[in-house]
Amino acid sequence: MSQKFFIPSPAADASQAPTGAGLYARFALAGALCCSITHGAMTPVDVVKTRIQLSPEIYNKGMIQGFRQVVQAEGAGALLTGFGPTAAGYFLQGAFKFGGYEFWKKTIIDAVGIENARENRTAIYLGSSAIAEFFADVALCPLEATRIRLVSQPDFASGLLSGFSRIAKEEGVIKGFYSGFGPILFKQVPYTMAKFVVYELAAEKIIKSLGKPKEELEPSTMTKVNLASGVIAGTAAAIISQPADTLLSKINKTKGAEGQSVTSRLVQMAGQLGVKGLFLGLGPRIVMVATLTAGQFAIYGDIKRVLGATNSVEITK
Repeated sequence: MSQKFFIPSPAADASQAPTGAGLYARFALAGALCCSITHGAMTPVDVVKTRIQLSPEIYNKGMIQGFRQVVQAEGAGALLTGFGPTAAGYFLQGAFKFGGYEFWKKTIIDAVGIENARENRTAIYLGSSAIAEFFADVALCPLEATRIRLVSQPDFASGLLSGFSRIAKEEGVIKGFYSGFGPILFKQVPYTMAKFVVYELAAEKIIKSLGKPKEELEPSTMTKVNLASGVIAGTAAAIISQPADTLLSKINKTKGAEGQSVTSRLVQMAGQLGVKGLFLGLGPRIVMVATLTAGQFAIYGDIKRVLGATNSVEITK
């Protein structure tokens, strides 16, 4: 896997290292690409996972059989349903998430001082990732609503543009695109907090076990560190955010009753599903999230290296 994700880069001249807006633009571009590539590649798994969540009475024999059922019923092309909004949505989300994480982490470190930051690094990882994810979700929510509608109702529209425009025309911006904003925050903010803090701490432990400072490790070694840390982080993040992911799929599948609030819909759905129902599709989602998180951090690290954006502030011990 390290061969697949490693992108060689020339040694950067430290005196020409980007700073300020140029540096964070590179972080944002690297984040946009890593999220768009990985989420787009995992579209077939996401289709099956969403079907298991939305139609457990049909898709109840596991992930592999779920693939077979989709292909038999609708053809292999159905596994790419929602690819457009997935790739576009996570391009925007990745830019805000990774670029924002680096920005807010640096902002908080500057406010509290490097020594205090080092002693309280877990809190800083959690806080900066939560703020970054909030803004990322504002960008992601309309496209995620479109993706779920396309997956849950294959005859709803032919693709991203037609689905997006139909939702906007029939339901309006707020109700159509942001009915799931509460659930997406409930899902994505804890997910991202777990993802970044577990990644940072796992990478710190792995690097420490290698007996060399991070800056002395070969690029290929760092790619392997990113992959391993990403698998650990993705598994933790998938488990923590699974109930909200199920509710998000449910709330975007159909319109709510006239006058019914999003909160009441969520409470009603959670009660109907129960604990077992909220964790439907967890197996496929762990596979999906652990794989894409590992890929994200590996690609992100390699693209940053290519762009010369390796001078982010470090607060590991």
